[in-house]
Amino acid sequence: MSRHVIVGSGPVGSSVARLLAERGESVRVVTRSGTGPAHPLIERIAADATDADRLTELTRDAVALYNCANPTYTRWEALWPPLAGAMLTAAQRTGAVLAITGNLYVYGPVPGGRMTEDSPLAATGRKGRVRIKMWQDALAGGVRTVEVRGSDYIGAGASSIFSQVLLPAIAKGRTAWMPGDVDAPHTFTYTGDMARALVALAADDRAYGRAWHVPSVPAISVRALADRYFTLTGTRPVAIRQLPRFVMRTAGLAVPMARELAEMDYQFYAPFIMDSALTERTFGLTATDLDVSLAEVAAHSEATLARTM
Repeated sequence: MSRHVIVGSGPVGSSVARLLAERGESVRVVTRSGTGPAHPLIERIAADATDADRLTELTRDAVALYNCANPTYTRWEALWPPLAGAMLTAAQRTGAVLAITGNLYVYGPVPGGRMTEDSPLAATGRKGRVRIKMWQDALAGGVRTVEVRGSDYIGAGASSIFSQVLLPAIAKGRTAWMPGDVDAPHTFTYTGDMARALVALAADDRAYGRAWHVPSVPAISVRALADRYFTLTGTRPVAIRQLPRFVMRTAGLAVPMARELAEMDYQFYAPFIMDSALTERTFGLTATDLDVSLAEVAAHSEATLARTM
């Protein structure tokens, strides 16, 4: 039985942990608070993952170390370097594969909106530069590493424009004001597909030394995605309107989160399409049907609402 260490217990980290445990693998989930899914083969450990010595100790007998962390969005420049650095050091010292949960920030705005694994790492924004350096450091670190990149998440507990804007509007029966072109095609990635790709590629030496895109369903507009959700769940539709672009940018002058979101808003004001054909051809992975992920979102939303009543 192999051991795997996962840093982070959000939707992706928890999905990776459950997937491995259900296969009979031994798992350690490392978070500051010691949280994570409950399973006989999952050991939940409270530890500071920026402590390279402690993380090395926890990874000593592991075949793979999964970076599924999600630092505070407004503090990436401060929080990511020590966290990513400690994980790289632990992988260097132990020989574990370093599997990184990545995103599309590294590419920056792409003419035409279509991204492949060969698209230039051309991001100029703060968060994109942070992610580029993390990946370049991993490649230069002398370890077996792979980065699995996904687009905006769909899935239980996932934070995205869908969960942050549309679901609250549905709950209140009010208009959903979306910060972007609600009719532009956009790729959404199911968190379960991200987890499956991480597990598969961490165990396949063909994957090492490069980034791969998570198999995701064909790009769909926010409006069409919402309509699909309304039809699937029988939810009463709410109006969806485009928030003027200047609103978020103006708010960013005073509100840190608005400022961070405004930096990345190019993703929603033009086509934003992730091509995952290479991963699908190479590893035989496919995307989960969109209705499956939306049903999961609906069930989680209902459960969350019931707990608050």
